Amino acid sequence: MHLALSTLRGAASAATVALLAVAVGCAPQPEEKAADKPSAASCAKGKLATEVSGKLTIATDEPAYEPWFKDDKPANGKGFESAVAYAVAKQLGYTEGDVVWQTVPFNKAFAPGEKTFDFDINQVSISDERKRAVDFSSGYYDVRQAVIALKDSKAAKAKSIADLKGVKLGAQVGTTSLNYINDVVKPTQDPAAYAKNDQAKSALKNGQVDAIVVDLPTAFYITAAEVTDARIVGQFENTGGKPEQFGLVLDKGSALTSCVTDAVDALREDGTLASIEKQWLSDAVDAPVLK
Repeated sequence: MHLALSTLRGAASAATVALLAVAVGCAPQPEEKAADKPSAASCAKGKLATEVSGKLTIATDEPAYEPWFKDDKPANGKGFESAVAYAVAKQLGYTEGDVVWQTVPFNKAFAPGEKTFDFDINQVSISDERKRAVDFSSGYYDVRQAVIALKDSKAAKAKSIADLKGVKLGAQVGTTSLNYINDVVKPTQDPAAYAKNDQAKSALKNGQVDAIVVDLPTAFYITAAEVTDARIVGQFENTGGKPEQFGLVLDKGSALTSCVTDAVDALREDGTLASIEKQWLSDAVDAPVLK
């Protein structure tokens, strides 16, 4: 009897311990201390989840062309895109000293793969195709594409898109400029594609192509300062229901995308973008529209 009672008591005690263990296991556990790194959704001024804590890493290509940059020095705050970059940084809570510049080739900026920058600014047009590989902010500049030709060439006399079909055209590879040649002009001969705009300009000077296509502000700068015996033949109307826009490029799924977009939207709404455009792109006036 005593042995049996002792056995029962032992079993009951063991069961109690087991139940307590289950209860403790199911009870809410203390949360681990949050890491110092800001949360992904945070847009706290100067405390974003950036590549380098406390710094904002901005990328662009080299050379950095005018009028987007001045003297090939993105960090000097001069030129439209340099000024925009620093305005966005300020809106996000970063000073000029907090900005770190990085060189990234144009096509690599929106190619698939993890990025080493927080955002890239390099006249990259927003498109559905590119959105499959990267994120974009909202547009910071509405842009049109333009045709440049030497003043004494056949292409310089073009008045319509049809007049361009028989000429040799060129543009930088991977750009909407090249897309406009292929999709809008649809020339009878394959266009020449160049790794850099500098190469396209050299081809124009040397007569290897009859005309090149670039964005309108770049066209005004080229004809005014670089290829002075060339002229702007005209600009293309925007295709689709909304204007072509340049956007800041971010890593696909970046925690910063919404914060950067909010910053760009705020700069557009308060007139900052318009003011920067007036300062640095004032020469980009109307050009004939090619239809």
